Amino acid sequence: MSEALITYELEGNVALIGLNRPDKRNSINDPLIDALRVAVFRAHEEADVAVLFGHGTNFCAGLDLSEALARATGQIKPPRKRKRHNWHEVFDMIARGPIPFVAALHGAVVGGGLELATAAHVRVGDESSFFGLPEGQRGIFVGGGGTVRIQRVVGTTVMMDMMLTGRLLNATEGLQEKIIRYVAPAGQALGKAKEIAHRIAKNSAETNWMIINVLPRIQDMSHDNGLFVEQLNSARARPPEAEARLREFVDGKAKRIQD
Repeated sequence: MSEALITYELEGNVALIGLNRPDKRNSINDPLIDALRVAVFRAHEEADVAVLFGHGTNFCAGLDLSEALARATGQIKPPRKRKRHNWHEVFDMIARGPIPFVAALHGAVVGGGLELATAAHVRVGDESSFFGLPEGQRGIFVGGGGTVRIQRVVGTTVMMDMMLTGRLLNATEGLQEKIIRYVAPAGQALGKAKEIAHRIAKNSAETNWMIINVLPRIQDMSHDNGLFVEQLNSARARPPEAEARLREFVDGKAKRIQD
């Protein structure tokens, strides 16, 4: 029996989802996307936060180029009808689903791997991580949502530079360009990501949902519409849990937030 392309483990209320093609640097092909879809949907159902990571020495080296070549040469037939890109569908399940995702990044985070990483809400890179968009040197273009997600993280000029020149950013540069928010020692990205995920899981599920779904939509809106949507959400009827948390703080019983 072949080994699973995606591993899944539940650690308390945090789901751990691992890309598991280490011999292929966790490059993405259709079977891996299908398995990732199943794992993400499962996490939606039974976890409060998920951690996305890669087995082996890399997070993800992007598109499986052998599959891309097979498509380009007609060995893989296109669907009879145009449909939504399967990467877009699955990555949106991560980016705009019901629970936050934390990405633990190490080694190669390039091409489609960077597109996948930027679908997560919080990203941790270790000192071995490096980031790139080599599509320009491969004669192709980004196709997993990078024009939307990566461009909004690093800005147009940085993304253009990365694509036109093939330049790779190291962990320090990735932090500077806001690709990652935390840098961990080599080999410790997953541990740091789990620590952050368990901290996020202590928030109310309703607040986490609003943070990851309302904020990106307001970013797409005009100033006035953004403020209107903010008011709609902040004025929603609060669940009993919110009242208890507010009372705990007012009464001086809330735990101090640690850095």
